[in-house]
Amino acid sequence: MNANIKDLFQIASKPERKIIGLMSGTSLDGLDIALCFFQGSGLATQVKILEYCTIPYTSEFRARIKDIFSRRDADLLEVCLLNEMIGIRHAEMILSALETWKINKSEVDLIASHGQTIFHAPKILHQLAGYPNGTLQIGDGDHIAVGTGIITLSDFRQKHIAAGGEGAPLAVYGDYLIFSKEGENRVMLNIGGIANFTFLPGDRDASKVFSTDVGPGNTLMDQYIQLISLGKYFDENAELALKGTVHEQLVQALLDHPFFSLEFPKTTGPELFNLNYLNQRLLKAGNPQLSHADIMATLCHFSARAIIEAIKKCFIRAQDLTIYMSGGGMYNPLLTRLIKRDLPGASFATTYDLGINPGAKEALLFALLANEAVAGQPIDFGKRKGVPSVFMGKISMPG
Repeated sequence: MNANIKDLFQIASKPERKIIGLMSGTSLDGLDIALCFFQGSGLATQVKILEYCTIPYTSEFRARIKDIFSRRDADLLEVCLLNEMIGIRHAEMILSALETWKINKSEVDLIASHGQTIFHAPKILHQLAGYPNGTLQIGDGDHIAVGTGIITLSDFRQKHIAAGGEGAPLAVYGDYLIFSKEGENRVMLNIGGIANFTFLPGDRDASKVFSTDVGPGNTLMDQYIQLISLGKYFDENAELALKGTVHEQLVQALLDHPFFSLEFPKTTGPELFNLNYLNQRLLKAGNPQLSHADIMATLCHFSARAIIEAIKKCFIRAQDLTIYMSGGGMYNPLLTRLIKRDLPGASFATTYDLGINPGAKEALLFALLANEAVAGQPIDFGKRKGVPSVFMGKISMPG
């Protein structure tokens, strides 16, 4: 037997595993690294985050990714080289984190790498006849495996698409296994660049679970603040937005897009919700002369309204729900205040209340996908759109 296959077999046969989960999102701020301890699999999974950190990207590295991010005219040479470079850098960051934590890499069983999304193209966005759903994450898994000496699973979203999904959101799988609870209807609301949520029924019936994107979370606000403020990547504590006045006509123009009337589940990305979209909607609203603060306030209300309306559409009786928030948007006081105000029947908490650092949640979820890929059993989510019952992740051996 090949030595790498033997190692993988032994890892899969163990009652417990240590897996590093990696996440780099649309904010491009850096790499989230979570060392997770797993016992068992499926609904019997027990998990603990042993260590967690975010290693920021340098300004130069971030700028190189932004040059190809969500662009149809991206330089293919740059895409090709960054695929390799991101894998190399992520491997270096993992080794740096392990050194800081004083953990030998031999103690780590697997790495689960999300990669860096540079383009997301479901059919509902590209609308090209005869073409499938598509998505592209770069940061080659083989470079991570070779660079660290640890078996690596990566490129999770492709299996989801191959099995009939849109490649996102994938949180439904981990949310169900880790966070579902008998007797409590839960909504796991993640407000990252794009806002999405997973519904977890109180009877833990997998066929009722679903996950969907709902629209922009932080992406438009972040893009705008980066445009107007040198060196700032987000509006910390909604400092600028809280100084502005909401322009209701612009909010309505921003909400006037076919995406918001599509059935759930659905996915989207910065390929749609970007500064070009904002400029188009400003024209639609009569090109009002707004201050930077007014635009930030309006964008924040837009994100909040999209989240609120999606939850209201899906759950007529919001008072039956507990909404657990995660993602960078949970730290935006204006955004969270608006959501809580307009969903008065729901109870609100964060994943801190479930024992999970919200910042580490997405990295943890990819670590869980790797755990299921090597040690899990099939879970039947029913034959429903967007939730294929599959294992995900391509395996890269270190040698």
